Amino acid sequence: MADGVSGISYPFDAPPEQGEAITVAPGVLWMRLPLPMALDHVNVYALDDGDSWTVIDTGFASNSTRKIWQQLLDGPMAGKPVRRVVVTHHHPDHVGLAGWFIENGASLSMPRTGWLMARMLTLDVQEATPDETLAFYKRAGMEPPEFERRATERPFNFVDCVTPLPLGYHRLIDGETIQMGGRTWDIRMGDGHAPEHATFWSRDDNLVIGGDQLLPSISANLGVYPTEPEADPVGDWLTSCEKLAPFAKDDQLVLGGHKLPFTGLPLRLDQMIGNHHSALLRLRKYLAEPRSAAECFPPLFKRSIGPAEYGLALVEAIAHVNHLHQNGQVTRTMRSDGAWVFQAK
Repeated sequence: MADGVSGISYPFDAPPEQGEAITVAPGVLWMRLPLPMALDHVNVYALDDGDSWTVIDTGFASNSTRKIWQQLLDGPMAGKPVRRVVVTHHHPDHVGLAGWFIENGASLSMPRTGWLMARMLTLDVQEATPDETLAFYKRAGMEPPEFERRATERPFNFVDCVTPLPLGYHRLIDGETIQMGGRTWDIRMGDGHAPEHATFWSRDDNLVIGGDQLLPSISANLGVYPTEPEADPVGDWLTSCEKLAPFAKDDQLVLGGHKLPFTGLPLRLDQMIGNHHSALLRLRKYLAEPRSAAECFPPLFKRSIGPAEYGLALVEAIAHVNHLHQNGQVTRTMRSDGAWVFQAK
């Protein structure tokens, strides 16, 4: 299947059914787990190491996801144990059940920053939204009804959908290699969507495991959070796309964290770079008048944003205004309501 507009090709027309797997290359299984959100799935992969499996990413920690994994283990994974879990980055849909696998005898491999972030966040349980977080929302210009809701409800906690991580892990390092599924893979780190996001490039065939760093048809969320309010993930993302581009080839089969496996990676990297440059250009024009991050949805998303998407939209809007501000293209002043407003120079 090909996308006639972009030239991106999808060798598989449909994803695997729940509890089933598709063999995408010798010894490599593609499986899919449900997520309770607008992006309703995450792709996970199993690589055959002979007497055991290496699993790439794990899905949310939930009873239903554990049951699906057990179906996979008993069925397409042929009853062989999972001896290693490799996590591409620290987000809950990727690291959620890593601890469960480890309790059942697997080891953990992931980037140091991802392990530190996930471990810190699982230990940081908040029963009420901290004042520092509320101040962050106010500076972003969050809509009053949404602000009041978040000020009074229990916030999302990592432990709601991530099992505890072990004290020890194996660090994945940019520029080194890892053996999985009878192949040698180069480890290349990206940034922007998550700090130190691991991608894997096979030396033995045309496979690339991209996580959320390399996705077709959708953009990975680039968000700024209270933990690092002045971050510039847009700049990090653009730098990462340019860093990875020399290694991209048209015939590589990219196994992403969402949507379908695809080919045409050089073009896709160009698209991802171009999409953000275009969004920044639209945003800068929109900021002819001073506006808060929360008022910048129209030029960035070009569609209405509903309640389910509001949080991700807000943190991405902050990311884009931060990028313009840190690159000297807009000014930033504090409005009387406590929100930063940005204006093009």
